[in-house]
Amino acid sequence: MICLTLSSPTLELCLEEIRRNREYIGMAELRLDLLNDDEAEKASSFPSMTDVPVILTLRRKSDGGRCTLSERQRRALLLNALDGDFAYVDIEEDVKKSDVEDKARERGIKIIRSFHDFSGMPDDIYSRIYRLAERGDVAKAAVTPHSIADLMTLFRIADELKGVEKIIVGMGEWGMPLRILYRKTGSMLTFASSGKEVAPGQLSAESLSKLYRADKVNDKTAIYGIIGNPVLHTSSPGIHNLGFQSINYNAIYLPFLVDSVRHFFSLAEYLKMRGFSVTIPFKTKVLMYLGNITREVKQIGACNTVVRVPGMWKGINTDYYGFLSPILKDIESGRIRTSIVIGAGGASQAVVWALRNRGVKVTILNRTLSHAQELATLNYCGYDTLENASKYEGTVDLVVQTTSVGLYPDFDQNPIEGFHFSGKEIVYDIIYKPKMTKLLREAEKAGCVLHFGEEMLLEQGKLQFEAFTGYHYPKDLHPL
Repeated sequence: MICLTLSSPTLELCLEEIRRNREYIGMAELRLDLLNDDEAEKASSFPSMTDVPVILTLRRKSDGGRCTLSERQRRALLLNALDGDFAYVDIEEDVKKSDVEDKARERGIKIIRSFHDFSGMPDDIYSRIYRLAERGDVAKAAVTPHSIADLMTLFRIADELKGVEKIIVGMGEWGMPLRILYRKTGSMLTFASSGKEVAPGQLSAESLSKLYRADKVNDKTAIYGIIGNPVLHTSSPGIHNLGFQSINYNAIYLPFLVDSVRHFFSLAEYLKMRGFSVTIPFKTKVLMYLGNITREVKQIGACNTVVRVPGMWKGINTDYYGFLSPILKDIESGRIRTSIVIGAGGASQAVVWALRNRGVKVTILNRTLSHAQELATLNYCGYDTLENASKYEGTVDLVVQTTSVGLYPDFDQNPIEGFHFSGKEIVYDIIYKPKMTKLLREAEKAGCVLHFGEEMLLEQGKLQFEAFTGYHYPKDLHPL
């Protein structure tokens, strides 16, 4: 189930949080350390005010909470609250057997034994969780993974600790897949917020329930995702999950921050993933792990879509068609004959090949000249350094920006700072968050026609959806 961590300072406001999120949650956690002092004293009355089971927690500052009371004072506050009909009480790993535990047992309140690691993960995490389970009804481990290898360790808890009642929380950016696929770790619940993040990387209850349908994941759920670094800004889950829901397909699509492509393929095999999207900087790095590739991938030299086929992974490139779709009429009419492409990475490979394949004259501008030269040689086009961008002012019909410069959260960066647009150019930035990058703002001031990254994102996403499911993307959906 999804458990809402209440973050308001009064009991009434906490009840309002539950009311706003009631359709998304199956449980709530009352954090006494986040309540005003006088409200915390009245906490025993809270469970009778709501229809969801409630976890009682009084988190110390050393464990990520705000409680600075002495241990004696903290114990007294918990004892007072345990007069209420809470479903669970959270007691930290290092707290020895106490009157709090005794009272909880007497009252029929189940005990969660927990530990928190905000810097990393313990080497003995399996045995540590097992020992916690021996001291309580539920073992809780809230840890901070820093790699795909760490994620694999945490997902394997489901196999390593079968039969152990547990809650597994992955904090921070790397932990997001664990918060969404919590059932795949054997976790009984995942914690969520009502919009204000209480713990690092916590998602909203609405997002977990409506966007990801995390509480509906089961053994038959097909898992898809997107890999990149950075990747958590992605809008792709909105495209694919909405599409899955529309065709009643039991599937989920989520982001994976990745440091090692090799380790991710191992995780994908473990999770029995059906496919995934690939974004910066892995569009070329995935190639060596593919057993089959399409003609476009072979010619472009980059892959943005991986699907499972019998016995292997297959690479597809939908960037080519997704990029062309918004500007194809201008190319066919002759409005676009010449172009500069900023960047020489995996995304630019599809862009350059698409333009050259349609007869557009292209010059690649890149910070590292050798990378631009390499891509230009493959596609029979010109190349130059970014420092010389001003040489091309007023000389081309199309300017395409393919780098990550200007991507969230670096809104105020422009890869060709100072470039003067004539107003006759069509300017296309494939970044989609933010929609209006600094480059596009400068182009708009000059009167240029603009194309946005979300146009390409949606078009290539529809093709990915078809590769993933075998169905066309529903025409009546508008996810962006």
